[in-house]
Amino acid sequence: MNAALAAAATLVALAFALSTLDRWLRRRRPHDLAWSVSLLLFALGAGALWWAQARGWSLASFRVFYLAGAVLNVPWLALGTVYLLAGSRVGQRTQSVLVWLSVAATGVVLTAPTRTAVTGPDLPTGKLVFGVAPRVFATVGSGVAAVVIIVGALWSVVRLLRGRQPVLASSPRAVTAPRRLAGGNLLIAVGTLVLSASGTLAGRFGKEDAFSITLLIGVAVLFAGFLVASAPPQRTTSSPSSQQ
Repeated sequence: MNAALAAAATLVALAFALSTLDRWLRRRRPHDLAWSVSLLLFALGAGALWWAQARGWSLASFRVFYLAGAVLNVPWLALGTVYLLAGSRVGQRTQSVLVWLSVAATGVVLTAPTRTAVTGPDLPTGKLVFGVAPRVFATVGSGVAAVVIIVGALWSVVRLLRGRQPVLASSPRAVTAPRRLAGGNLLIAVGTLVLSASGTLAGRFGKEDAFSITLLIGVAVLFAGFLVASAPPQRTTSSPSSQQ
């Protein structure tokens, strides 16, 4: 069952990533690219979990799972929120910083010395395996990024309730569907909270079940948020009676 849940999460994340990437290739909107990278990272992390459930954990599979699932995916998800709410200028600066941080985090996680061997069917924890540096990247990166996503969603809703556009004043981008943008960001925030609930669910279902369930549900909610936030505005057509 654990392997089946992990496999489902992997395939769902990969399908959504390809869909979002296709949207970026057709429209070249930077938030679509950021979300594509994030979903590919979700798929990579879920794939490592799938492999470990079927074959047993190894140090290599745990490094991939930790890097993609605990360090990098949420920051790239947050980058899409930054592009949507703050515009291209702020988004490009944030992306430049994030690229360098991602390179540094990848080097640290893939080469960090370990405290114990990683074997067997049970999912180990970063605290038991790694020292300080990889855990700092995971805590700061995912923690700060999750705050950006959740605060950005709530801020956009408040702006909407006040009759204002849910973007920063300095952003040159016009928002044609503010309600859809706010709703999409709320769904993305909910998906982020679901993915963050793995620690709570671990006490009820076990670590592997918790990560598999939250990955599957969280990615589905995230993709729904992407679709809502990125949907083009509907064109209204006048009826024949109104033209007479």
